[in-house]
Amino acid sequence: MTKSPSPRVNRRQFLAASSAATMALPYFVPARAFGANDRIRTGHIGVGGRGMGHLDGFIEQVVAVCDVDKSHLAEAVKHLKSKGRQVDAYSDYRRLLERKDLDAVVIATPDHWHALPTIDACSAGKDVFVEKPLSLTVAEGRKMVEAARRYERVVQTGSQQRSDPLFRRAVELIRSGRLGRLKQILVGIPQVRFRGTKIADSAPPPELDFNFWLGPAPLRPYNANQVHYNFRYFWDYSGGQMTNWGAHHIDIAQWALDADHSGPIEIEGTATFDGKGLYDVTSTCRATHTFANGVQLTVGQLQNDIPLGATFIGTAGRLYVDRGKIESTPAELMKEPLAADAVHLEVSNDHTQNFLDCIKSRKAPISDVEIGHRSATLCHLGNIAVRLGRKIHWDAASEKILGDPEALSMLERPSRAPWALS
Repeated sequence: MTKSPSPRVNRRQFLAASSAATMALPYFVPARAFGANDRIRTGHIGVGGRGMGHLDGFIEQVVAVCDVDKSHLAEAVKHLKSKGRQVDAYSDYRRLLERKDLDAVVIATPDHWHALPTIDACSAGKDVFVEKPLSLTVAEGRKMVEAARRYERVVQTGSQQRSDPLFRRAVELIRSGRLGRLKQILVGIPQVRFRGTKIADSAPPPELDFNFWLGPAPLRPYNANQVHYNFRYFWDYSGGQMTNWGAHHIDIAQWALDADHSGPIEIEGTATFDGKGLYDVTSTCRATHTFANGVQLTVGQLQNDIPLGATFIGTAGRLYVDRGKIESTPAELMKEPLAADAVHLEVSNDHTQNFLDCIKSRKAPISDVEIGHRSATLCHLGNIAVRLGRKIHWDAASEKILGDPEALSMLERPSRAPWALS
């Protein structure tokens, strides 16, 4: 394969401008002017699992699909045909990006394939909806932000809880002071849901371009237990439930802390790992992020004192929120409507529609790429701390781990040629 023609963002030139720009809501230059009735045209990169689910959400926009697995590609084309949509199919996302008629792409690949297609799409003048977690590493997340700003693209992270009224209500209550002074946040994430038993490596199936599937990840033999859904449970491709479910609830914690452009100052934790060698991410973990204001965010996997979802504890009570559920102690904390001068956040009740609206308006989406990057960063820092088993110190301004060269080196990973980001 030839090297992807991705942009080469100079970090020194763009980091300062990028950081400054994201402190206010960006406003992007349109690729083309849209009339009220103009149809946005999308291409979809990765159409298995979550990617297949996105097709219905973009059913009026989708004109092209792409996947390195021919079975996924055929199923997507078949599904869209049943909905009355005729689309073009690609096995190489770079060919899809060459299309001049595409306004945006939807990326639902494994995590290790989020950064390069996003950056290449921005370079090609396409707006981007990219699944969470935004990145595989902190370093590549920053490069995604820089590319979005350099090419003035709308980039929405797939953290759809920002478009859920219950989570928005929870954050408005917290930021309006209903819990008094916020002291602690508990985020509960589920157990590993690995599918299958241990099996030997084998030849890849003929329908899968396994070399392309690996892409920037280290070269290794094909194993059926490490691709598709199970990719989440291998460090080479993802970060376990910390980045899978943690990305959702940590994002809400960041929102409640009004910390979308900052982060904690130190992180520490512990973890256990699978003794059978089925997967290499955490089996259980407990990671505590301490912020400069003293608030502690503790992420727990299979911890008895941390329920799944997000729990906020303040001097005046506590509030629990998860998908489809919100409750407070005492109950009266939620009964009184918020006053006009309380914190009222941007309203988005449909994550896909918010992205489509922003393509036309050129405003920043509800889960802008910088927001997705900062939330993913907390996931990555939590994983680094529990893997090392020691406290790390974080400088959110420079995005560096201080005083620990080994931990600092874990903020990025080498990419297999020819898929390097620079």
